[in-house]
Amino acid sequence: MAFSGALTLTDLNDFITPSQACIKPIEQTNAPQENNEPGAATTEIVIDSSGSYYEVSTNGVSGNSSSKGTERKLQQAQISLNDCLACSGCITSAESVLITLQSHTEVLNFLNSNPPASTPGHKIPVLSIAPQSLASLAASLSSSSGSPVSLRQILRRVQAFSTRILGFEHVYDTTFSRHITLLEHTQEFLERKKGDGKLPMLASACPGWICYAEKAHSEMLPFIARTKSPQQVMGTLVKSWFGNRWGVQPDQIYHVSVMPCYDKKLEASRQDFYSDLYSTRDVDCVITTGELELMMRDKGWDLSQSVENEGVPNFDAEIPELLSHPGTSSGSYLQSLINYITASHSSPVDLTVKSIRTSDYEEFTLRARDTGEVLFKGAKCYGFRNLQNVVRKVGREAGVQVGRGAAGRLVGMRAKKRGGEDEKGYDYVEVMACPGGCVNGGGQLKPIVQAAGQREDEEGYTRNWQENGVQMPVPVDDGAMQGAKWGNKEWTKEVERVYWHDLPTPPPSPRPYAQDFDTPFDRADRLAAQIIVELCRHTNGKLA
Repeated sequence: MAFSGALTLTDLNDFITPSQACIKPIEQTNAPQENNEPGAATTEIVIDSSGSYYEVSTNGVSGNSSSKGTERKLQQAQISLNDCLACSGCITSAESVLITLQSHTEVLNFLNSNPPASTPGHKIPVLSIAPQSLASLAASLSSSSGSPVSLRQILRRVQAFSTRILGFEHVYDTTFSRHITLLEHTQEFLERKKGDGKLPMLASACPGWICYAEKAHSEMLPFIARTKSPQQVMGTLVKSWFGNRWGVQPDQIYHVSVMPCYDKKLEASRQDFYSDLYSTRDVDCVITTGELELMMRDKGWDLSQSVENEGVPNFDAEIPELLSHPGTSSGSYLQSLINYITASHSSPVDLTVKSIRTSDYEEFTLRARDTGEVLFKGAKCYGFRNLQNVVRKVGREAGVQVGRGAAGRLVGMRAKKRGGEDEKGYDYVEVMACPGGCVNGGGQLKPIVQAAGQREDEEGYTRNWQENGVQMPVPVDDGAMQGAKWGNKEWTKEVERVYWHDLPTPPPSPRPYAQDFDTPFDRADRLAAQIIVELCRHTNGKLA
């Protein structure tokens, strides 16, 4: 299967096990000596009982000495974050198998082998698609055709393709499941504020961040939110709530999600989201935006062609569609808390936003206007480089030990004092592994035109793409160049713009539930409350 240019997995093996060291344990500082014998090695590396590395020649002469019986102790290499992220060791062969099973080929195989609806063994195929994926498709189509396309139009065309060509019976977007996630997210934050959990609370909608925390900073795990991501909430809706309405068991439904991120494949494969009772997962298969576009091209589907009623809202849909939550295009988790605290406070509050380095790392502070008291302090942190800074800051403010370096050294940190008073730490951090957030996920479509000579990565650091194993741009239709690397800033801004264009926004303040004033968000609130109650009846008070 094809991965994004900056996230290519090759030669996967189980490098990381409790008995093995880092795959880059030493650093070579001297040039290797020439040897005319093919396949012969001048020196070899040996490890003594203490774990130290020594270089000796094959005939007992060290690589930089002419005397026999000598050896040279090698210095331990320093591993940077780039080294760590470029290594495939954290992806085990077992995980690679899971990723392989989460592919568009598997989806096509299932749809082709699925028995007819009237026969035993038939499973109801359901597809859900993230709004960021819709934005990527719309931006790519608008860029190539020169005509703007809305998310609603793209959703209707994806629904038409999925039902008429592929054979899906139901197609939804995931904004309503995100609505439920935000409600549960807010509730969890309030419980933590009352002492039922550690603060700051870190958003867990990004599986890339979860993997990073588990493998590099396990001491951060108590701070990570327990609320399910929109993808997994959608899995619960499809398999449990919709299944009950359709009169079928969860294992009689095949649920496919379209996501902007490859890590969502690993998220769906986690044991947490598997039902032992029905032997089925909440999400059976995850495909990326790029894989969906590939399926369309393989099937000869022209996404630029209009379909009937593509601009008309579907008020009769089983769940509200295309709900636009203000805040960020990565889910609006931080903004949902800011809105709640602002609305629930008895007096007016003021919000200040401070950029730490770029727009990918910003601090948000809510203060009571009359007293100046800080009511809430949060941050938005996107990209692994910024994650490093946030992890250290959170560890320092919380007084916990934070793992540092390749050897996992632990350094205790205390809260710093400024002006004689302790600086208020974060209450909440919205964390995303991708710079630019979910609209710039590794599974999104690449820009049609790649800026010539661009050598900076998405976080503003210079990189040699060829040396990093990234395939350079190749000609596509009409001689245009399609970028192979992980997007670019201008393209991310374009996808972001399309994401927010022509979507309904929630009312600025609560509105009465009278039919004359009913809005999609009023219905979403009522339906979400109903669904949460129905699902929690069977799961000991927790969202299934």
